[in-house]
Amino acid sequence: MELASYADRAVHLVNTFDPYRRRDDLTTVEDARALLSRQGACGRLTSADVQELRTLRDKLRTIFDTADAGGQQQAVDVLNGLLEQYPIRPQISGHDGTDWHLHLVEGMPSTAAAYAAKACMGLAVQATELGIDRLGVCQAAPCRDVFIDTSTNRSRRYCSERCATRANVAAYRARRKEAALAGAASSAA
Repeated sequence: MELASYADRAVHLVNTFDPYRRRDDLTTVEDARALLSRQGACGRLTSADVQELRTLRDKLRTIFDTADAGGQQQAVDVLNGLLEQYPIRPQISGHDGTDWHLHLVEGMPSTAAAYAAKACMGLAVQATELGIDRLGVCQAAPCRDVFIDTSTNRSRRYCSERCATRANVAAYRARRKEAALAGAASSAA
Protein backbone atom coordinates (compact mmCIF):
# COMPACT_ATOMS: atom_id res chain seq x y z
CA MET A 1 0.00 0.00 0.00
CA GLU A 2 1.27 3.45 -0.84
CA LEU A 3 1.76 5.43 2.37
CA ALA A 4 0.14 8.54 0.91
CA SER A 5 -3.12 6.62 0.55
CA TYR A 6 -3.37 6.49 4.33
CA ALA A 7 -4.06 10.25 4.23
CA ASP A 8 -7.59 9.42 3.09
CA ARG A 9 -8.19 8.17 6.62
CA ALA A 10 -7.50 11.64 7.96
CA VAL A 11 -9.83 13.26 5.41
CA HIS A 12 -12.65 10.80 6.07
CA LEU A 13 -12.30 11.18 9.83
CA VAL A 14 -12.37 14.99 9.74
CA ASN A 15 -15.39 14.92 7.44
CA THR A 16 -17.45 12.95 9.98
CA PHE A 17 -18.32 16.30 11.57
CA ASP A 18 -20.06 19.13 9.76
CA PRO A 19 -19.33 22.31 11.74
CA TYR A 20 -21.97 24.33 9.87
CA ARG A 21 -24.86 21.97 10.48
CA ARG A 22 -23.41 20.63 13.73
CA ARG A 23 -23.94 17.12 12.35
CA ASP A 24 -21.72 14.51 13.94
CA ASP A 25 -21.41 11.11 12.27
CA LEU A 26 -19.04 9.75 14.92
CA THR A 27 -20.95 9.39 18.17
CA THR A 28 -21.28 5.63 18.65
CA VAL A 29 -19.18 2.51 18.35
CA GLU A 30 -21.31 1.58 15.32
CA ASP A 31 -20.40 4.93 13.68
CA ALA A 32 -16.71 4.25 14.31
CA ARG A 33 -17.03 0.71 12.97
CA ALA A 34 -18.65 2.05 9.78
CA LEU A 35 -15.85 4.62 9.33
CA LEU A 36 -13.10 2.08 9.86
CA SER A 37 -14.67 -0.55 7.63
CA ARG A 38 -14.90 1.98 4.75
CA GLN A 39 -11.14 2.39 5.10
CA GLY A 40 -10.40 -1.32 5.20
CA ALA A 41 -9.54 -1.15 8.88
CA CYS A 42 -11.00 -3.43 11.49
CA GLY A 43 -10.57 -4.36 15.07
CA ARG A 44 -12.35 -4.34 18.37
CA LEU A 45 -13.86 -0.95 19.13
CA THR A 46 -14.95 0.54 22.42
CA SER A 47 -16.46 3.83 23.50
CA ALA A 48 -12.92 4.89 24.47
CA ASP A 49 -11.93 4.40 20.81
CA VAL A 50 -14.80 6.64 19.74
CA GLN A 51 -13.62 9.38 22.10
CA GLU A 52 -10.01 9.00 20.93
CA LEU A 53 -11.10 9.27 17.28
CA ARG A 54 -13.20 12.36 18.07
CA THR A 55 -10.22 14.01 19.78
CA LEU A 56 -7.98 13.11 16.83
CA ARG A 57 -10.61 14.47 14.46
CA ASP A 58 -10.49 17.87 16.19
CA LYS A 59 -6.69 18.00 15.95
CA LEU A 60 -6.75 16.97 12.29
CA ARG A 61 -9.39 19.65 11.60
CA THR A 62 -7.00 22.18 13.15
CA ILE A 63 -4.28 21.04 10.75
CA PHE A 64 -6.50 21.46 7.68
CA ASP A 65 -8.00 24.78 8.83
CA THR A 66 -4.62 26.22 9.75
CA ALA A 67 -2.93 25.05 6.54
CA ASP A 68 -5.83 26.39 4.46
CA ALA A 69 -5.48 29.78 6.20
CA GLY A 70 -1.75 29.90 5.41
CA GLY A 71 -0.46 28.89 8.84
CA GLN A 72 1.88 26.21 7.56
CA GLN A 73 4.25 26.15 10.53
CA GLN A 74 1.40 25.82 13.03
CA ALA A 75 -0.18 23.03 10.96
CA VAL A 76 3.15 21.18 10.81
CA ASP A 77 3.64 21.62 14.56
CA VAL A 78 0.25 20.03 15.30
CA LEU A 79 0.94 17.20 12.83
CA ASN A 80 4.37 16.59 14.34
CA GLY A 81 2.74 16.37 17.77
CA LEU A 82 0.35 13.73 16.45
CA LEU A 83 3.18 11.77 14.84
CA GLU A 84 4.91 11.74 18.19
CA GLN A 85 1.72 10.67 19.96
CA TYR A 86 1.02 7.91 17.42
CA PRO A 87 4.37 6.44 16.32
CA ILE A 88 4.31 3.96 13.46
CA ARG A 89 6.14 0.76 12.66
CA PRO A 90 6.75 0.35 8.94
CA GLN A 91 7.24 -3.07 7.41
CA ILE A 92 8.14 -4.09 3.86
CA SER A 93 5.47 -6.29 2.35
CA GLY A 94 4.93 -8.12 -0.92
CA HIS A 95 1.60 -9.84 -1.30
CA ASP A 96 -0.98 -10.74 -3.89
CA GLY A 97 1.56 -10.46 -6.70
CA THR A 98 2.44 -6.82 -5.91
CA ASP A 99 5.90 -5.29 -5.83
CA TRP A 100 7.61 -4.70 -2.50
CA HIS A 101 5.99 -1.83 -0.68
CA LEU A 102 5.59 -0.44 2.83
CA HIS A 103 2.76 -1.20 5.21
CA LEU A 104 2.23 0.28 8.61
CA VAL A 105 2.18 -2.55 11.12
CA GLU A 106 -0.51 -2.98 13.73
CA GLY A 107 0.48 -3.38 17.35
CA MET A 108 -0.94 -0.17 18.70
CA PRO A 109 -2.66 -0.19 22.10
CA SER A 110 -6.11 0.36 20.56
CA THR A 111 -7.91 0.22 17.25
CA ALA A 112 -8.30 4.01 17.33
CA ALA A 113 -4.56 4.45 17.90
CA ALA A 114 -3.76 2.18 14.94
CA TYR A 115 -6.14 4.18 12.74
CA ALA A 116 -4.63 7.43 14.05
CA ALA A 117 -1.05 6.36 13.37
CA LYS A 118 -1.86 5.48 9.77
CA ALA A 119 -3.94 8.61 9.17
CA CYS A 120 -1.25 10.90 10.59
CA MET A 121 1.57 9.19 8.69
CA GLY A 122 -0.38 9.38 5.44
CA LEU A 123 -1.11 13.05 6.01
CA ALA A 124 2.56 13.69 6.78
CA VAL A 125 3.59 11.94 3.55
CA GLN A 126 1.15 14.02 1.51
CA ALA A 127 2.17 17.24 3.26
CA THR A 128 5.85 16.65 2.58
CA GLU A 129 5.49 15.33 -0.96
CA LEU A 130 2.86 17.79 -2.20
CA GLY A 131 3.20 20.64 0.28
CA ILE A 132 1.28 21.52 3.43
CA ASP A 133 -0.56 24.17 1.43
CA ARG A 134 -2.30 21.33 -0.43
CA LEU A 135 -4.45 20.61 2.62
CA GLY A 136 -7.68 22.44 1.92
CA VAL A 137 -11.15 23.25 3.21
CA CYS A 138 -14.05 23.35 0.76
CA GLN A 139 -14.81 26.89 -0.43
CA ALA A 140 -18.48 26.15 -1.25
CA ALA A 141 -20.43 27.69 1.60
CA PRO A 142 -21.69 26.27 3.90
CA CYS A 143 -19.60 23.11 3.33
CA ARG A 144 -16.49 22.81 5.51
CA ASP A 145 -15.32 19.36 4.39
CA VAL A 146 -11.59 18.95 3.94
CA PHE A 147 -9.58 17.55 1.05
CA ILE A 148 -6.04 17.08 -0.21
CA ASP A 149 -5.36 18.93 -3.45
CA THR A 150 -3.54 16.50 -5.71
CA SER A 151 -4.21 18.52 -8.89
CA THR A 152 -1.20 19.32 -11.04
CA ASN A 153 -1.84 23.07 -10.99
CA ARG A 154 -2.79 23.48 -7.32
CA SER A 155 -6.25 24.66 -8.28
CA ARG A 156 -8.63 22.54 -6.22
CA ARG A 157 -11.03 24.61 -4.12
CA TYR A 158 -13.87 22.21 -3.44
CA CYS A 159 -14.19 18.88 -1.67
CA SER A 160 -16.28 17.30 -4.42
CA GLU A 161 -17.79 17.81 -7.86
CA ARG A 162 -21.13 18.37 -6.14
CA CYS A 163 -19.81 21.36 -4.19
CA ALA A 164 -17.97 22.72 -7.24
CA THR A 165 -21.15 22.56 -9.30
CA ARG A 166 -23.23 24.14 -6.53
CA ALA A 167 -20.74 27.01 -6.16
CA ASN A 168 -20.50 27.58 -9.92
CA VAL A 169 -24.30 27.63 -10.32
CA ALA A 170 -24.61 30.09 -7.43
CA ALA A 171 -21.95 32.36 -8.97
CA TYR A 172 -23.67 32.17 -12.38
CA ARG A 173 -27.03 33.11 -10.86
CA ALA A 174 -25.45 36.00 -8.95
CA ARG A 175 -23.86 37.32 -12.16
CA ARG A 176 -27.17 37.07 -14.03
CA LYS A 177 -29.01 38.85 -11.21
CA GLU A 178 -26.35 41.58 -11.12
CA ALA A 179 -26.56 42.01 -14.90
CA ALA A 180 -30.37 42.18 -14.73
CA LEU A 181 -30.22 44.81 -11.98
CA ALA A 182 -27.63 46.82 -13.92
CA GLY A 183 -29.80 46.61 -17.06
CA ALA A 184 -32.89 47.72 -15.13
CA ALA A 185 -31.00 50.63 -13.54
CA SER A 186 -29.64 51.86 -16.90
CA SER A 187 -33.06 51.65 -18.60
CA ALA A 188 -34.64 53.59 -15.70
CA ALA A 189 -32.09 56.37 -16.06
